[in-house]
Amino acid sequence: METGLTLTGDMMLVLVVLTATIGLFVSELVRVDIAAILVMVVIGLLGLVPATDLFDGFASNAVLSIIAVMILGAGLDRTGVMTVVSAFILKVGGKTVTRIVPLISGTVGLISGIMQNVGATALFMPVMSRISSRTRIPLSRLLMPMGFCAILGGTLTMVGSSPLILLNDLIENANASLPPGVQTLQTFDLFDVTPVGIALLASGILYFLLAGRFLLPKSREKSTGAPARTKSYFADVYGIKGDIYELLVTVDSPLVGMTIADAEQMEASPMLLAIRNTDEPRLAPPSDEMIWVGTILGVMGTRETVGRFALENQCRVQPRLRTFGGLFNASRAGISEVVIPPGSKLVGQSVGEARLRTRYGISVLAINRRGDILTEGVRDTELETGDCLVSHSTWRDLSAVGREKDFIVATDIPKEEQRPQKVAHALIFFAISIGMILFTEYRLSIALLVGAMGMVLTGVISMDEAYNSVSWKTVFLLASLIPLGQAMERTGTAAWIAQEIMFILGDVPELAIQVALAVLATVFSLVMSNVGATTILVPIAVSIALATGANPTMYALIIALSTSNAFILPTHQVNALIMGPGGYRVADFIRVGSPMSVIFIVVMLTMINLMF
Repeated sequence: METGLTLTGDMMLVLVVLTATIGLFVSELVRVDIAAILVMVVIGLLGLVPATDLFDGFASNAVLSIIAVMILGAGLDRTGVMTVVSAFILKVGGKTVTRIVPLISGTVGLISGIMQNVGATALFMPVMSRISSRTRIPLSRLLMPMGFCAILGGTLTMVGSSPLILLNDLIENANASLPPGVQTLQTFDLFDVTPVGIALLASGILYFLLAGRFLLPKSREKSTGAPARTKSYFADVYGIKGDIYELLVTVDSPLVGMTIADAEQMEASPMLLAIRNTDEPRLAPPSDEMIWVGTILGVMGTRETVGRFALENQCRVQPRLRTFGGLFNASRAGISEVVIPPGSKLVGQSVGEARLRTRYGISVLAINRRGDILTEGVRDTELETGDCLVSHSTWRDLSAVGREKDFIVATDIPKEEQRPQKVAHALIFFAISIGMILFTEYRLSIALLVGAMGMVLTGVISMDEAYNSVSWKTVFLLASLIPLGQAMERTGTAAWIAQEIMFILGDVPELAIQVALAVLATVFSLVMSNVGATTILVPIAVSIALATGANPTMYALIIALSTSNAFILPTHQVNALIMGPGGYRVADFIRVGSPMSVIFIVVMLTMINLMF
């Protein structure tokens, strides 16, 4: 073991930056991508990485590969491949949990191995709603197995998750700082990690088959064959009760001259879902829409609530839905659930500021935030990642919302896929990318971009759609953190930290060191981004391996895999997406995720030691 490493001035600067980085990620004082960019700028100002190399992350193999993977995933989505997959699952899966769960979880896991696990989860959420309604299996029994297996599926290939895509770049950075005489570390090919991923995915499916019925929360949901969630579901879960009524505003009504927003803020006001001021009735009236004499309002509430509101505000309750009958037909419109994903530009905006009615045609009735149902002051509530919006809209508007990257529609809706005639083109270019990775010496980014650009040129996806499919927050996070890893390697900070860790641990078996690294990476991934955890810990793991005579590549892989071990808290992006629609609470993730995390470490370390 190396001894005698002492702190230098540059090492102390790197440690300060490293501590500040972890603090920013854990405290979330600023967004993680902003924190990463600030770290990169500070590293440049302090001269810890040469200015000529500071922005290399933006042109790195890892960053360009992630961009290409996101575009490929969006192209497959545009062609309706997921509809074909869901139809197949419904056809062969039957209606029992023991058949549906492994089929769904295995399918999502396999797809997650070739695209980002957040994207795979988003694609399958409406599929889960459809399967739930047709099989009468509660969503709470389906979404967590699907989400966990999407995370596990990210370990199937070297393009399945951001840490694994980043790993080869970190290994190359480590090679540049190796002491003289030390053998160069080998990078990984696409399927080198597949045996580990298969074992992890299989263990996850088996875990839910054996323990799911005991650990997964019970659901009060009563599914039917309706396209969207039933009225009883929204009444039971969100307290949204009542029917649709039409109110005619009379000349004596105090509502005359008010805006829709003013009327909604009145005490005991029903939900205002539609308006007719002109010839054409409309759903989701803008908040600044004026109410005049003769205006007809479409409201939702109990008979008592609507009757009292009409009496107090000189409105006449129409005997039946004469104006809005067509608009509120269940085949045309209804209530749905829409999730705010990580990276949405709506995060931090209030419902009113986001102008969801005007821009997207959806009226927000309630918000499910980590199990808490918000029904009061919804308009002024600031949106957060993972919020599940209970909204009313036409199915056409909801389909358009589903194509926006700022939302994920969790309710299954009748819709036509955009470009089913392009399925063959999408599959061909996807296959070309995989073939180039397997059978040529081209870099991963080039091979994936060939497929992505092939989809653009053949009309599978437009260039604007390709740009919109990329999570630029992830891109900047990844590219901006790469200089931090370089600084830790170049200044010897990683080696010094490794030396101190080994001094604290003392003379322990190699397996104990592996377990310690896996647990450390798991803890880091629960409180900060897995990309940040990988960037910080891989250089340290490599230095520990060099100091103890272990395999540095093996230790680096342990870190990159363990940062996907994020099941205990809803901090992982996938867990944040499924929390609202599944009706999960933090306690559910702790109860189900804790055993899963232990299984993950045991299976992962067993497989890695067998392979190496």
